[in-house]
Amino acid sequence: MRVWIDQELCTGDGLCEETCPSLFELHDDALAYVKEIGQVALCDEQGQPIHQGVNGKVAVPTELEKAVREAVEDCPGECIFIET
Repeated sequence: MRVWIDQELCTGDGLCEETCPSLFELHDDALAYVKEIGQVALCDEQGQPIHQGVNGKVAVPTELEKAVREAVEDCPGECIFIET
């Protein structure tokens, strides 16, 4: 499973970060980003978050799949997407 966020749809509620902080992180721009497991989401020289993973998609460890699915269901902006 891979997960990504469409920042144009993100409402910045932070529910995804609460549900699965290992993979989701809210930034100063009030948008959620997906990060590689065990890493802080990266920023460029201007402080803008950099999408990680392949095309912004990050692999989800099996043990976090349930939490990611919960984040997708709970997201008010419907901006979190998964592919299996």
